[in-house]
Amino acid sequence: MRPASESELSEIILGAQALHIQGGGTRSVGHAVGEVLDTSGLSGIELYEPGALTLVARSGTPLAEIEALLASERQRLAFEVPDMRALLGRQGVSTIGGVVASNASGPRRVQVGACRDALLGVRFVDGRGDVIKNGGRVMKNVTGYDLVKLMAGSKGALGVLSEISFKVQAMPEASVALVAERDVPQGLADLRAALGSPYDISGAAWAQGRAMIRLEGMAGSVAYRAGKLQDLLGFKQAEADWAAIRDVTAFAARHGAVWKLSVKPTEAAALIHRLELEAICDWGGGLVWLLDPAGTADVRAAVAGFGHATLMRTIPGMIQPTFQPEAPAVASLTAGLREKFDPRGVFNPGMMG
Repeated sequence: MRPASESELSEIILGAQALHIQGGGTRSVGHAVGEVLDTSGLSGIELYEPGALTLVARSGTPLAEIEALLASERQRLAFEVPDMRALLGRQGVSTIGGVVASNASGPRRVQVGACRDALLGVRFVDGRGDVIKNGGRVMKNVTGYDLVKLMAGSKGALGVLSEISFKVQAMPEASVALVAERDVPQGLADLRAALGSPYDISGAAWAQGRAMIRLEGMAGSVAYRAGKLQDLLGFKQAEADWAAIRDVTAFAARHGAVWKLSVKPTEAAALIHRLELEAICDWGGGLVWLLDPAGTADVRAAVAGFGHATLMRTIPGMIQPTFQPEAPAVASLTAGLREKFDPRGVFNPGMMG
């Protein structure tokens, strides 16, 4: 099913028993079942005001179309959307609705926040077929919920996005990478020191024995901050492939399960040492990607108490839930939200398994 309008989308939802919500199918994980609802027919940029740094698009609009339009005005989506197709072995075209539904965010998150922090508003259809708009006149009383934050990262479990509005960002005048050969403990310690400094870092990552820092902005400011950090940490200016960090390119063509961990940055180095798995660290170690060739590492036990783990890519014979099992209080809250927005259980049943 591929609705071309919000009214068609509402009718489909009202008549459905179980729907697997899908945009371009390029980044979804989990085990949702049901008839596929393809949102790519809800496509088109409805408003773009470069002077106001504002863009409004329908949810099925290809991400590439939006990025090309913004680039023509030297603007961008600040949160640096990852491309997961190579890592997950997917084809297709990424849509802006899928980006929001997964809260997809790259290395610049340390400076500007995640996708949800760039959202200004949403329109979506809930499990009753009602159209809901965040801000202004609403078609249903949802007072008390921050719908923008709620829908970002909800993975289609609460409603089907139909329209999204963003604040966008001007491209910087200059960008510089500082790089140093470091082992994991020293590299992550240096990245934390850089992030704790007053020098406004827009990327901090460790991969394959190299610690990397990114600085962006006005040329004079970038040069000043780079000099200060070089003096502080002993890094040198060099090339750094931030797209490879963003897209976890080093693991894409290699055999093995891939885990995405969110942990306390101060715990990342010890965790990697205990698990003895190859790692890529982003956001100063707050995000850790692990490659588990055999699929046997007890990753969730290793992060217990200071983080959580998502199994992004599995291998044959591996039996693990995709998402971290929720604590009882969180599970109760999640169930309450789903009951509120999808009382019939139509959207992505089985997704969290």
